[in-house]
Amino acid sequence: MKLELREGRATREAYGEAILELGQKNPKIYVVDCDIGKSCKTVPFSQQLPQQHVNVGIAEQNACDVAAGLATCGKIPFVTTYAVFGSMRMLEQIRQEVCYTHLNVKIACYHGGFTPANDGASHQGIEDYGIFRTIPNMSILAPGDYESTYACVKAAAEFDGPVYLRFTRDSVPSLYQSDCKIEIGKANILNEGSDVTIITAGDILSKSVEACNELEKQGISTRSIDMFTIKPLDVAAVERAIKETKAIITVEDHNIINGLGSAVGEIIAESENSCRFKRIGIQDQFGESAPYERLLIKNGITVDNIVSTAKKMIE
Repeated sequence: MKLELREGRATREAYGEAILELGQKNPKIYVVDCDIGKSCKTVPFSQQLPQQHVNVGIAEQNACDVAAGLATCGKIPFVTTYAVFGSMRMLEQIRQEVCYTHLNVKIACYHGGFTPANDGASHQGIEDYGIFRTIPNMSILAPGDYESTYACVKAAAEFDGPVYLRFTRDSVPSLYQSDCKIEIGKANILNEGSDVTIITAGDILSKSVEACNELEKQGISTRSIDMFTIKPLDVAAVERAIKETKAIITVEDHNIINGLGSAVGEIIAESENSCRFKRIGIQDQFGESAPYERLLIKNGITVDNIVSTAKKMIE
């Protein structure tokens, strides 16, 4: 089955529109901004729902503390900032005051991965969800297009507990429809196959879909999995892929250390079954100032590399 892609939008735009809709329906929804509401698309929320909006300025640690306080009062706060700041500058506060106490705080970040492109290494969050994988009680969502992001924001608002959401700055192709359904902790099987499985998350979804289509065209039966929930990972989906396909490839716009590939590799290592396994992602390096596509090419995060890797693995 050919998976159809179409022109899409940046996932940060889905966040801005979804959080406004949620706030209009539920006065418990709050946005805690770190003075970058224009970039994070929360200006309409602040204008239309000023009583549910707090701007703490460029003070991310304070933002987390304010959100924790709001959560103790029954509110559902979304802290909004860049991924590098949300995952590192705020880390101690998130660990001690949100996750340890299991408060209902959401950390909504964009500039995840290479999508900030020319902003360079200082603003490219390439370690973010790998950091949060190690924190108990934290759930991690990395949706891959506008429509699934909209659904993920709504799901996070309904979910009781800490959630980290990762968005893109740049536009990414769309795969899902506007009425798509997602379930936190359950992967979406986009295409069934018996030769090779491609597991992906985040903005690289379209690359994996294109690779799946090309492999199918070449007669290679390809299973495509959107693992938009990095944690809790859908272990059953991975176990089924180990048992039913000959090889698994993970593809992500994140450091291959402690990212999606590491999470899947841990399951493969402990499984009673076995298969060949390869990680494609950002190598153990910092980002750089360059166009998004050039950075992906430098790290082998391309359709051609996914296809050639899959073919080598099943020969």
